[in-house]
Amino acid sequence: MAVAEPSRTGSPPRFLLLVFVLLLTATDEAVAAGGLSIGINYGQIADNLPSPSRVSMLLRSMQVSKVKLYDADQNVLSAFLDTGVEFVIGIGNENVSAMVDPAAARAWVQQHVRPYLPSTRITCITVGNEVFKGNDTALKDSLLPAMKSVYQALGALGLQGQVNVTTAHSLDIMGSSYPPSAGAFRPDVVPYIQPLLDFLSAARSPFLINCYPYFAYKDDPDGVPLEYVLFQPNARVTDPATGLNYDNMLYAQVDSVYAAVQALGHTDVDVKISETGWPSRGDPDEAGATPQYAGIYIGNLLRRIEMKQGTPLRPAVPIDVYVFALFNENLKPGPASERNYGLFYPDGTPVYNVGLRGYLPPMDESDATRTAIQLFALIALASVITLVLS
Repeated sequence: MAVAEPSRTGSPPRFLLLVFVLLLTATDEAVAAGGLSIGINYGQIADNLPSPSRVSMLLRSMQVSKVKLYDADQNVLSAFLDTGVEFVIGIGNENVSAMVDPAAARAWVQQHVRPYLPSTRITCITVGNEVFKGNDTALKDSLLPAMKSVYQALGALGLQGQVNVTTAHSLDIMGSSYPPSAGAFRPDVVPYIQPLLDFLSAARSPFLINCYPYFAYKDDPDGVPLEYVLFQPNARVTDPATGLNYDNMLYAQVDSVYAAVQALGHTDVDVKISETGWPSRGDPDEAGATPQYAGIYIGNLLRRIEMKQGTPLRPAVPIDVYVFALFNENLKPGPASERNYGLFYPDGTPVYNVGLRGYLPPMDESDATRTAIQLFALIALASVITLVLS
């Protein structure tokens, strides 16, 4: 093997170029190998957010392995090509009815899914979000047919088994959630949920639920123990029917959904948390919306996720959670809390410290600059390989 001569031009030694390449690719390899098991909701109802390419660098520097969108933003999906990050993409409520038409569903999949696979890891499509929370009967009636059309479109393109189809629900679909073993869906949604569960079972797709213990505390701060909703030491709650002990409300909420699903005849559908979070700021009547409590909730939740904990009812199944949300979103309607669920401000500064360290590149770092750096790195790598083989 030839021995490299010392540099005579002042350029860095070739082994340093190899180190540079390894540093450039180490983050993506870590994400592909697993990264953080936490998922993050990446909402974009704001006019001051960083570009998707900068967000890609931020999330990759945090080694976040799962991202959930509320749409199928082409700029976002393109920014995460070949990063190993797993994506849930969405079809908004406004487009659900159109997806009932198989041709429309197939066109949507061809435009928003097929071009990005396998370079972007799209693993799930949510059709609608919290559809049963409103009073739109036509939307409710369209949901399952739309899900079936999208599922069939995936099959026609050979993508079934790679991409799941489901929808996310608000916890207010529950008619009863306490104790967890008495969990039951509201009578008015059961006619919709029963066939939907049959579909999820056949398609091997999860049941997604948006769980916010914060809402329970906000509505009754004197009656709901703060420690119980923040994963702090507390007296625990025992389910009298099962004898299972709960040390936090989130797990109790998830198990109540499992009980409701089982009551409709299904033990073969996994329940996953598609949203949970805690606001760092709110209106005067929104009790508990502070950076301190938000940091405690998210920090303790992250620790339990990393411990791969399951709920008392499903202790062997680690909870699967998508935290809401990546950024504060300044254009979201509603009370102040709605605009303050983010882990980060739009400039990349953490809203509170839970140990998630990330790097948001400066605004003047253009895509062209990054492309040039990556090209330089590839040339350097090729040079090193040539040297080794020579």
